Amino acid sequence: MSMPFYVAPEQVMKDRADYARKGIARGRSLVGCTYDDGILLCAENPSQMLHKISEIYDRIAFAGVGKYSEFDQLRIAGVRHADLKGYSFSREDVDARSLANQYAQMLGQIFTHEMKPMEVDILVVEVGRKPVDDQLFHIQYDGLVIDEADFTVLGGDADAVRDRVAASYEPGAALDVALRAAVQALAGSERTLGAGELEVAVLDRNARRRCFRRISRADLAELLTD
Repeated sequence: MSMPFYVAPEQVMKDRADYARKGIARGRSLVGCTYDDGILLCAENPSQMLHKISEIYDRIAFAGVGKYSEFDQLRIAGVRHADLKGYSFSREDVDARSLANQYAQMLGQIFTHEMKPMEVDILVVEVGRKPVDDQLFHIQYDGLVIDEADFTVLGGDADAVRDRVAASYEPGAALDVALRAAVQALAGSERTLGAGELEVAVLDRNARRRCFRRISRADLAELLTD
């Protein structure tokens, strides 16, 4: 009788983490940051059909990087969870923190018990009535939740992009200023990104109920050239 091969649990977890990180790093980066009237989500994405950024609920948005089919499954699960909770209780009971915890449990369970982890990092953001109440939750492939302040970067060469955002980001800046800082951080010094290569949306705190607004490429080109 042959003996099964033994692999240390630490090595299994390390191999899964390396696999997930490599898959996420192959994608294009995404920046989420606050501005004076809400939260800006800006991603390098030339596709007009496959969205990285989507609405979840009245004041909540979702963004994902990595394998599209996997983070879109998570988006759909989040919409269903929010709709059910809002219907069962009240719309005010749906919040980004509880949704982030749900995602963390799902991703943690898959990372620990499945053979292949999800190759995704996701972002759940909620715009508050006041800037101090804005929330940005970065959920990693292994279920780790990071409560970000002011801005966050997901996917691609995230460390380099984060350094560029930190160097140019201004808390409380107007939308056009925050957008240009995000785009410059995504592009770096060796290239430029036009409106046709970007996907941008905002959560506008001044909206009455549904705060999510996708910025068209025509409006985006205008904002970038102002």
